[in-house]
Amino acid sequence: MGSQNHLTLPVINFSGLELKPGTPFWDTVKSEVHQALQEYGCFEASFDKVPLELRKSLFNALQELFDLPLQTKLKNSSKIPFHGYVGQYPMVPLYESMGIEGAPVLQESQNFTNVLWPQGNPAFCETVQSFSEQLSELDQIVRRMVLESLGMEKYLNEHMDSTKYLLRVMKYKGPETTDSKLGLTSHTDKNIVTILYQNEVSGLEVQTKDGEWITVKPSLDSFIVMIGDSFHAWSNGRVYSAHHRVMMSGSETRYSVGLFSIPKGGYIVKAPEELVDEEHPLLYKPFDHVKFLGFYYTEAGQKCESALKTYCGV
Repeated sequence: MGSQNHLTLPVINFSGLELKPGTPFWDTVKSEVHQALQEYGCFEASFDKVPLELRKSLFNALQELFDLPLQTKLKNSSKIPFHGYVGQYPMVPLYESMGIEGAPVLQESQNFTNVLWPQGNPAFCETVQSFSEQLSELDQIVRRMVLESLGMEKYLNEHMDSTKYLLRVMKYKGPETTDSKLGLTSHTDKNIVTILYQNEVSGLEVQTKDGEWITVKPSLDSFIVMIGDSFHAWSNGRVYSAHHRVMMSGSETRYSVGLFSIPKGGYIVKAPEELVDEEHPLLYKPFDHVKFLGFYYTEAGQKCESALKTYCGV
């Protein structure tokens, strides 16, 4: 089916000093989050903790990063699939991306910067680290709200401690045509939560449970919060992991960033026993996220309609 422009994602307001657990505002937002993640698996978040100047600086930093020579960008390598430089793919020729592991931690951002700019680039490092650190606050708010909504507060510390962060920075070249061209193939994210931020060049589309495609047009003041397969599995299907893709047209370059909360290697993603009952039978066997990623990026994993179900479905 084609994109349905009349459909829109829920918009949820996280801005305001009074957003604290136990307050009426918190409970209202928590209810909106739970409903959106059950129905759509994602929503648009208004979040004012990341200053506008920092967001502008980020896009300047991304342009500087992607303008580096290919040989330099290839130094961004990782043993974990899709955590380093990705580009030169015939299937998605408009797309390239890089991964900054542990970006909210100053030393980790510094390590990334030193690999690509041995002479140093403190402005880039500071921008990336500060943006990631402030956006991680939204990730933690959303995850706490989900656990509270499910009555799983007792698992909160374990849940938070089980993850790390990856900042994935992405560039999509304009295809120089008015026809829509594939920027990134339809997929679900494999992690816990993804928070996306983009410049004013649209392209992101999200698929509803009914198979309709929503063209997402967030403002420069908002972020797209999206559930990944690992959180879907942990919640035993209570929150939904939506398929999404990028479709490009025109000549403008689209820059976007995604802050991914990801289960640490060796941590076993497992639905709490309280979320399994006659009405909600267990959907997925316990699994290691990194091993699941390894399967997903095999030829067999790429051909599956649902890699998660194929890998560990009950």
